[in-house]
Amino acid sequence: MVENLPQAGYRQLLLLLLRRRRRFKVRGQSMLPLLQPGEEVILDPFAYQQSSPKLNDIVVAIHPEQTERIVIKRITAIGDSGEYFLTGDNLAASTDSRHWGAIEAQNIIGKVTCRFV
Repeated sequence: MVENLPQAGYRQLLLLLLRRRRRFKVRGQSMLPLLQPGEEVILDPFAYQQSSPKLNDIVVAIHPEQTERIVIKRITAIGDSGEYFLTGDNLAASTDSRHWGAIEAQNIIGKVTCRFV
């Protein structure tokens, strides 16, 4: 599923300066063609304080098996108990997320809002 991810505007950059947003650098090819390796995105770490993650949201999360590793993936399914299934857009390069199963909401660091340019 390819979609357009907007570039950061003045509002997002101001929120970044005010520490209401964070930058994240894409590593690997699991989100191709939407996100390129080395590209940076801005994420909202407060996005889910008053609402729940939704299907197709692009999120940055703590890897469920390697807690020192941070990943960027898309929410592709939501379980009955509120767990989230994450997958890369490029399934051929996103082999790790197929084996995790679900992650809990507390492992989601934030929602990707735009590209950092």
